[in-house]
Amino acid sequence: MAKSPEAFRTISEAAVELGVPQHVLRFWETKFSFIRPMKRAGGRRFYRPQDVAILGAVRRLLHDDGYTIKGVQKLHREQGIRSLVDAPSGDAVTADQDEASVGSNAGYSTLTQDSRVKLQTTLDRLVDVRARLDALLRDGLT
Repeated sequence: MAKSPEAFRTISEAAVELGVPQHVLRFWETKFSFIRPMKRAGGRRFYRPQDVAILGAVRRLLHDDGYTIKGVQKLHREQGIRSLVDAPSGDAVTADQDEASVGSNAGYSTLTQDSRVKLQTTLDRLVDVRARLDALLRDGLT
């Protein structure tokens, strides 16, 4: 039986619905202050329907429209959360990017698909290691 559209989602359910790994959702929480799922005892995350809509917009902007993390942050800072959800797909790819953002992506288009996959895999592993280290520090097991 499927959940109602108004039901809260666990991180695994939200990840499946958005088509991204769970660690990416946790990473986005560190980069975007406007992503704040409810947390229950033990730190278990629950995403409200509006949280999932915002995450979907962030995923679209980053993965489909080519925005950088800094670009999405700038869009949010200048135009608010509604601009993220309502942003048209595809036409503002570089409009929000400052020179540093554009410069940081300048060589990315010259990478092969294999290189991109390897870099993404490495980044995913590093994010996972950082999350584990943060958990150890938080629990006092240094």
